[in-house]
Amino acid sequence: MAGGVWGHGRSGPVGALTLTAVAEGIRSSQEQPMGPFPTVPQAEPLELGPEAEPHTQTSTTAFEAQHGSGATAPPDGNEHCSQHTAQEAAPEGLHQAPQGSWEEGALADLALYTAACLEEAGFAGTQATALTLSSALEARGERLEDQVHGLVRGLLTQVPSLAEGRPRRAALRVLSALALEHAQDVVCALLPRSLPPDRAAMELWRSLSRNQHVNGQVLVQLLWALKGAAGPEPEALAATRALGEMLSVSGCVGATRGFYPHLLLALVTQLHEVARSACTPDSPKVWAPCQRGPPHSHASCAVEALKALLTGDGGRMVVTCMEQAGGWRRLVGAHTHLEGVLLLASAMVAHADHHLRGLFADSLPRLRSADPPQRLTAMAFFTGLLQSWSTARLLREEVILERLRAWQRDPEPTVRWLGLLGLGHFALNRGKVRHVSTLLPAVLGALGEGDARLVSAALGALRRLLGQPRAPVRLLTSELGPRLPPLLDDARDSVRASAIGLLGTLVRRGRGGLRVGLRGPLRKLVLQSLVPLLLRLHDPSPDTAESSEWTLVRCDQALRWGLLEEVVTVAHYDSPEALSRVCHRLVQRYPSHVPRFLSQTQGYLRSPQDPLRRAATVLIGFLVYHASPREVSQDLLDSLFLDLGLLQNDPESAVSAAAHVSCQQVALLARSRVRPRCHRFFSLLRRPHPPRSAPQYADSPFQRRSLTGRWSCPRTR
Repeated sequence: MAGGVWGHGRSGPVGALTLTAVAEGIRSSQEQPMGPFPTVPQAEPLELGPEAEPHTQTSTTAFEAQHGSGATAPPDGNEHCSQHTAQEAAPEGLHQAPQGSWEEGALADLALYTAACLEEAGFAGTQATALTLSSALEARGERLEDQVHGLVRGLLTQVPSLAEGRPRRAALRVLSALALEHAQDVVCALLPRSLPPDRAAMELWRSLSRNQHVNGQVLVQLLWALKGAAGPEPEALAATRALGEMLSVSGCVGATRGFYPHLLLALVTQLHEVARSACTPDSPKVWAPCQRGPPHSHASCAVEALKALLTGDGGRMVVTCMEQAGGWRRLVGAHTHLEGVLLLASAMVAHADHHLRGLFADSLPRLRSADPPQRLTAMAFFTGLLQSWSTARLLREEVILERLRAWQRDPEPTVRWLGLLGLGHFALNRGKVRHVSTLLPAVLGALGEGDARLVSAALGALRRLLGQPRAPVRLLTSELGPRLPPLLDDARDSVRASAIGLLGTLVRRGRGGLRVGLRGPLRKLVLQSLVPLLLRLHDPSPDTAESSEWTLVRCDQALRWGLLEEVVTVAHYDSPEALSRVCHRLVQRYPSHVPRFLSQTQGYLRSPQDPLRRAATVLIGFLVYHASPREVSQDLLDSLFLDLGLLQNDPESAVSAAAHVSCQQVALLARSRVRPRCHRFFSLLRRPHPPRSAPQYADSPFQRRSLTGRWSCPRTR
């Protein structure tokens, strides 16, 4: 066959056997030990006698009997080549090439023959030839780099037309046998056919996944292909799609033992690169499991591969938690990817702790990577894994603390945000209270940041710090006194909600001292924040309104107001009667603070939000109604009267109507302050002013949180 039909020269003769018989000879030779072969330098070639023909026929018949009648001889164009070669066969004892070279040449020719058969659609002996080659490859494991791509192309052509069962399994065995010694070549040959999605290629990937002898090698090659590709290149998409197909096969994830954390980090980093790419300006839509067919976008392929990796390793709860928290959609978003990584790390801390040490160790060298997606993804994993006490112990506390403080000095806001989150998680672990003197300056300094993520992270870190058994409540109260009240009215919804929640946590931790009359700074902070809390019950942001309700309940319990029912009623039903009882109790308990309450409420009359303007107007009306004339100055009343008069022309009818009622209450209180100039004796005989009538406000037209949104009830009309 040297330079004959196939066009490739061979150094050793093949002989007169058909290629099927050659394969049988290779297999039978493995059963006997190979010994030295004598050589006769000047031997003359002899013609093969008639006795050789029955041997050839016997071998062919035996193969056909074993593999079915589908095994046929080579095409007619090759018969002359086979007969001519049969006449050149040398009997035993004559000059022969070494057996290793003879078998290598025969196996290579068999591979070329199989490739040609596979590429010819409708060839009847495809399955028999493929089975023969796979058997020979399993026995020898020869190097066939030049033929691998041709064999893979032939398999991709013929597999869809093969019947289910033995014919198709025989063809797939060729791929597994090749991958055992040529995994890199097989992967390189299959990857280009994975784009666009090809059913035959997907079936070949799954067949490799089912073979426990080769799936680990193939997964490693795909991992390196994924890491070697840059961002959303076609090579990366093909490797991601192939990983998803292989990992979806039951039992394949077990082959990732030893590089599971590396593979998980690579997939998540790939998502970050895709999210940052200019090819995906909008957040791609995650492929829903209910949709038929494979996912098409790069991000959805990576998400499905991640789900398969986690589910196959027993992390179904991690997948469920991510779905419930919206973590998958955050992972594919350009601006929310790191939030998704943090959610994934938190879910794994809760439900897949057997991989935390590996993930933590693999993320450490990536923290200094020059590639931003790789570095930021590793930082997010590092930050999230600090929630695990056993994982954080892999490094000394001083090393972790110094690293987080260094992130605080980074010019990039995202890095500072991750550092603050890390400080918050670091404070959760036991025994970290002694580091408060180091943690507190960094966290308090972030409260003045312009980035909402940084401020929310700092507030979250302080809240977690207050959750420690020996939290420094007094120190935090004195530090937060001048910093927290402005944040209660911050323009950013997330900051307002977090600040109000932090105040509630602070009150809950210090309620013991508040009940016995101690905690003067904390009591002052609560009274200073009382009006914002009452008005934020009507905040358009549901999180802020809910956080205000929770904090007011904590204040009621700590200061023993006895207003729990009233607070809940105002929060859910916007009841004027309940608000009137709240104002009456506050005026009775804190009469000296009434002017401050009114002044604070007056500031909300200029709010751009209609619900807040109306809530402030109603609160002023009830505070004025329950206040004593001696507690409110005339200047304050004049100022209130002027502002309420302006609100009577408000474009929102509900605000103007409430302002009219409250303006009347201010006028009545101002009239009760006027005393006639008369003798002291006659002033004692002066009749008291008649009692002022209670203000009557119409129902609020704004949406009630108790009916829509909060309790998932249908909107009432």
